[in-house]
Amino acid sequence: MCEANAYIIENDTETLIMEAVDKVEPDEGGIRIVSIFGEQKFIKGYIHSLGLVDHKVYIKKADG
Repeated sequence: MCEANAYIIENDTETLIMEAVDKVEPDEGGIRIVSIFGEQKFIKGYIHSLGLVDHKVYIKKADG
């Protein structure tokens, strides 16, 4: 399987927020992530980086 896991980065610590992510989409003021199971989350933030070999999406919360 080629799905990724999504992590929030806060204070140099990564926290898993969703496994088996299928879609990562920009949305008004943030990022919408959707799993292969249909679970959805909206994070007010931006993509910090992608670890393609490790199947990881790193998201940083927006300031404020």
